[in-house]
Amino acid sequence: MGVGKGTIARALVKATDYFSIDTDDLIESVENKKIKKIFKEEGEPYFRSLEKKCALWLEKNVDNTIISTGGGFFRQENIHNIGKVIYLESSFEGILNRIHSAPNAKVKLKKRPLLSNLEEAKTIYKQRIEDYKKVADVTVNVENRDIDDIIKDILGNI
Repeated sequence: MGVGKGTIARALVKATDYFSIDTDDLIESVENKKIKKIFKEEGEPYFRSLEKKCALWLEKNVDNTIISTGGGFFRQENIHNIGKVIYLESSFEGILNRIHSAPNAKVKLKKRPLLSNLEEAKTIYKQRIEDYKKVADVTVNVENRDIDDIIKDILGNI
């Protein structure tokens, strides 16, 4: 969360002939609800079942596409059948600095209710970081780097 997936995906689209999609956007479209509302009304297990359905659809139907995913999507069993997994690495502090320095910081923070409790957010971050590294085909450190440099790094590794 907040590492710059959307920004990097848009830059990759400009640098390649790929399309870009976001799994959370797909799920929101299918459910006609925001992720936050799905969690609140249906619970996390239901949301994870939607991610699984999305992962299976992606595997069967999508090629040559940059796919941005939510934070728990890496647990999908078929993730490596969908494509190459790129982990955008940053420290927790780097993520917070990135969000807080954005021109639309208030909007970004509002979209990320988990960050209202920084201790809980940091705990989840620490729990997931090693799992992200294990599942990643490519790890790209994005902290304090120019977007063009990050794009060159990614394209050099895929």
